[in-house]
This record gives sequence, C-alpha cells and structure tokens, in this order.
Amino acid sequence: MPDSHSTGERALIPTGHDAASYTCVRSLARQGVGSVVASEKTGVPAAASRYCDEFVSLPAPREGLTAYRDALLDLAARDDVRTVIPVRPEDCYVLSRDEALFAEHVSLVVPTMAQLRNVHDRLRLAEIAESAGVPVPETRRLADVDDWNEDLLIKSRYNVLTDAYVDGLTPDDMDVVKDIHHVVRDDPPDPDAIRRSMGHDPIVQEFVHYDEEFMFTGLYDRGEPLATFQHRQIRGNSYTGGGGVYRRSTDDPELERVGRALLAELDWHGLACIEYMRDAETGEYVLTEINPRMWQSLPSTVRAGADYPYYYWLAATGRADEIDCEYDVGVGTHMLHGELGYLASVLTEESPHVERPSIPGTVWEIAASIVREPRFDYLALDDPGPFIAGVRRVLPDGVDERLPGGNFADQRDRRPRHH
Repeated sequence: MPDSHSTGERALIPTGHDAASYTCVRSLARQGVGSVVASEKTGVPAAASRYCDEFVSLPAPREGLTAYRDALLDLAARDDVRTVIPVRPEDCYVLSRDEALFAEHVSLVVPTMAQLRNVHDRLRLAEIAESAGVPVPETRRLADVDDWNEDLLIKSRYNVLTDAYVDGLTPDDMDVVKDIHHVVRDDPPDPDAIRRSMGHDPIVQEFVHYDEEFMFTGLYDRGEPLATFQHRQIRGNSYTGGGGVYRRSTDDPELERVGRALLAELDWHGLACIEYMRDAETGEYVLTEINPRMWQSLPSTVRAGADYPYYYWLAATGRADEIDCEYDVGVGTHMLHGELGYLASVLTEESPHVERPSIPGTVWEIAASIVREPRFDYLALDDPGPFIAGVRRVLPDGVDERLPGGNFADQRDRRPRHH
C-alpha cells in the first residue's frame, strides 16, 4: 500500500469493534488517505491496523450524546481532517442532526434529518415503501394490535431512540433497542411489559416466510445513485436472521429495481444499506429495514470490488465524478467470530417461525464454506493486528496478557506515524 501521508489528508472514523471501520482504514490507505480512528472502547480492531495513523479516545455516546458530539467536532476542526465516515447508529444520527455544525469544518455525505427520520421510523418507512411499489410486511403499532393468531414479530419502531423520536428523552439521550420478539400464538405477549423493556410503543410486523436474505447498498447524491451493490446473505449473526457473516456478491435486476425505487422515493442522500427477504411463496424481495451508514458486511463489499469507503471520500471531497462502481459477482467472504455466533444461536436460540438447523449440519456447512472460500473480514497476513485484537476481545480475562504484544486492551492515543 502507498504511504498514507502522501496526501496529508485524513478521514475521521468513529467506531467500536466494527469490521466496517477496519475496512475503511485499509481501503483509504490504499488510496493514500490517512485515518483517525476514534472510540470510547478499548481493544478496537481498526486501531490495531498497521494502516491506522492515529487512535483518539472519545466519551461514550450513550452516556451523553452532547459530549460525544462536541468531541467529534473538536476532531473535525483539525486541518488534516476532511470528512467523517458514519459507521455506527449514533454517528449517522449526530452527523445528520448537527450537520450545520460539522459543515463549518468538514464535508459530509449524510441525509437530512427529515430523510433520516423516514428510515429510522420503521412505521413511516413501511408507508413510503408501499408508495414506491416495494413489497413490505404489514406493519402496525403495538397499540393497534389485539389479534395474535398470526405469525408476527415485535421490534423497535425506531433504529435509534432519541428525543427527536421518543417523548421524554433529552438531546443528550441515545439508545439502540435490537430486541425482536417472535410471537407464539398460544402465548400472547404482555404489551405493557414490552413497552417498558423497549422504552416506547414498538411495531408489530407480519412474519414473512422467506427462503433467502439479500442486501442492497447505495451511495447517493441528492437522489442520484453514485454506486450500488448487492449480495446474498448465506448466514447471519443468528439462524433467525441478523447481519451477514457469510455472504456472496450477486447482481439481480429485480433486486436492483426495488432498491433503486425505494431510494428514489426517499430522494436519498448519503449511504444506505437495505436488507431484503425473498418471499418463499411469491419470490418477491420484501423490505426488512434501511441502515443509513456503513454496514457490518462492508469487508465483503470491498473484497468484491465496490470500494465504498473510497467512494464516500470522493463524494465528500468534491470528486464524485471519479466514482466508477464495478464489482465481481460470486465473491464469498466470512466474518469468523460471526460464524461462531451463528453456531451459538443454533445451540441456544428458539423461534416459533424458523426451523432450527441441525448442529452437525451447521458445523459441516461452516467448515466446508471456509475451506471453499477462505476470505475473511479481519484475517490478513500483511496486517494481523485487527484479527489478534478481535481474538483478545473474546478471550477470558488475563489470557491475552500472555499473547505477544502484552495486553492490547491498554490502547493509548497514538501520534501520527509513517508506515
């Protein structure tokens, strides 16, 4: 890779233990662009990369969103920082809500708050999808449901819980509720208990019996696509769904059509990761949700040739005309610790709607696919630090201290360095 200081310019990448942030660091380094990785967490894999120029500590966003925002603004005000790449839910929200403040220092490619609300509010998103002619599960508020004799799911109405969406919260509050309740017909849920646990009145969706899951991504400039990409999700975080941990790039005209139709209806600006289910009966691509940021399976996207971190950089720095999005179809990749999570779900989780795979069959499928397609999100021979950091994070306390390099959890701020 070229020397990342060849341009003297950097992207700020706030993150946690996200594979997407490491991919951003590595991708930008290939183009001579430096990176400042920032987090409230320790043992961040992206910060362990030899291509990371600097690591900076942040206050925890879910302990005080204002202090977190102000810390990002201080970093954005640096002369060498040109943009901020949204990787986590808190970042896409803060960057859109306070875009005017960030615009004094950096250029962003993020949706307006009105656009963001349209995708963060899953009830509103369902209405927009219907207007765009995109299949979507029947979606209602929990308060509007009194018949539980259907295959149903209960999930958070909002991607994030903030004062913009939920009464009683302050501008300093922020949380993410990922709980999904699979409704059992002969054991109706307690709506009040669910509202208390989720902190708001969530939504109820019909459960779509699907045969496969897919992802469509886009980078848009005021309603116009700069780049799009698709993959088929072969395994997720859980056998009942979740982010992809084994995926293969694809190119389906119908998936492209419904993806573009939805983003056109939204008049979208910025990043979008849209999850779809393929209805087992109709073959239609049915909308699951949209995440307006970099996605968990970004390493797979870039490995196939769709270099979204660099595309974002080009769009943010006024060079969107240089984006030429082409990618290879049929490229499969794995998130190794995600594969273990999938196996754990087979051992421990239950769903009334999704048949649990066999344990021996699951072990065989994971092993065979790794041998067949040995491409991994973190594992790279020329840059082993992120993989080692990930291993240390899941080891019992004390074991990592006996590994080469000592206790990586003690990460301190780094000054710029040359590679």
